[in-house]
Amino acid sequence: MALQTLVMPGEVLPEENLPVPSNPSIALKLGPGLRHIHPSTVITTIAGPLCVDRTKNAVWVENNGGRYIPQINDVVIASVHHSSTDWYHCSITPYTAFAQLPQLAFEGATKKTRPQLTSGSLIYARILSASKHIDPEIVCYNPSTGKSEGMGELKGGMVFDVSLGMARRLLLNRQREEGGLVVLDEIAEQVAFETAVGRNGKVWVKANSVKETVLVGQALQNTDKDALKVEEQKKLAKKLLRQT
Repeated sequence: MALQTLVMPGEVLPEENLPVPSNPSIALKLGPGLRHIHPSTVITTIAGPLCVDRTKNAVWVENNGGRYIPQINDVVIASVHHSSTDWYHCSITPYTAFAQLPQLAFEGATKKTRPQLTSGSLIYARILSASKHIDPEIVCYNPSTGKSEGMGELKGGMVFDVSLGMARRLLLNRQREEGGLVVLDEIAEQVAFETAVGRNGKVWVKANSVKETVLVGQALQNTDKDALKVEEQKKLAKKLLRQT
């Protein structure tokens, strides 16, 4: 990922700002802040740095503000609000339409083996379909493989809110090199924990104790809020670990 340039709403992206994939068969993926106009025009809808991931042939505009808008293939953390005969109706962001989760949308699920989720249950899911005209649909498996790949019900732990930009950085394959994030690596040297990151600005953390769980969540939120650099993240991690 690289920050290419600062863009303003309504700009037409020139071809040289779009990624060139190593495999021509990989389709261009437009993320938040961009809109495709047929046949081949891409325009910006928000202001911010233009980010390019050439490995995934993806491009988007980085922006920490605003609400999350579901995008196909995004992973999200959702909360079950209620259920109906064949569906779980889940909240992804406050004050928006519920995402629809089929009750059999889990790896190997049948009517007898499907998870029995209740109001308030947390799930880690993937956006299967999204449009401004219909409610988003989510599933707890990878549609390409049929495997859960870590998705499903999240039991225990706590959920912490971070900015949308921070969530995208946490989902990078190489957090240190591409996202400038080392705080989790620093804490992991002394504290064992699990995390799940949603593109909707939610991070689920589970450690061996409530105190350690809060420590990890606090480290993430402070790093995000104060825009800490690498060395500042290391100092923050040491400070918080001394308090455990």
